[in-house]
Amino acid sequence: MVYVAVEMAGAGHVRHHGRGELVIGGNDAIARALTAAGVPTQVSENVVGALWAKLIVNCAYNALSAITQLPYGRLVQNAGIPEVMRAVVDECLAVARAARVRVPGDMHETVPRIAQTMAAQYSSTAQDLARRKKTEIEHLNGYVVRKGEALGVDTPVNRTLLALVQALEKV
Repeated sequence: MVYVAVEMAGAGHVRHHGRGELVIGGNDAIARALTAAGVPTQVSENVVGALWAKLIVNCAYNALSAITQLPYGRLVQNAGIPEVMRAVVDECLAVARAARVRVPGDMHETVPRIAQTMAAQYSSTAQDLARRKKTEIEHLNGYVVRKGEALGVDTPVNRTLLALVQALEKV
């Protein structure tokens, strides 16, 4: 799993906004080789939990950034947005718990911090909508909605964000 914030700044031009860490499962030799090559790499005994942590961040930011076409730093300054993001995180964590996934760290601290560390970043979903391309929303909030349904966990905020981005994809 990789954490990296980039955008297509123009034809053949990728702009890097931050981070670049890689998380892999249980192979110290590969991690050392990648780190020696300048790729910060962490070995995790809980890769599934790490994947869910990234999914939760993406569910909290991607749809909202796409709907508003705002970068993270400006997005969270709008009234009500932090509360919506907290509700998204709560729903995601409830689904993860029902799936018996142990999400590392405190997602209620991690999610708001992203707006500080990547303030200028627009979500990939926002970038896709701006280019009138199909987004990955089905694999983000849509996944949480489907997994929640399968496990009997209500996800009304994730469902709403999914529906709104899907509607915007058709505009």
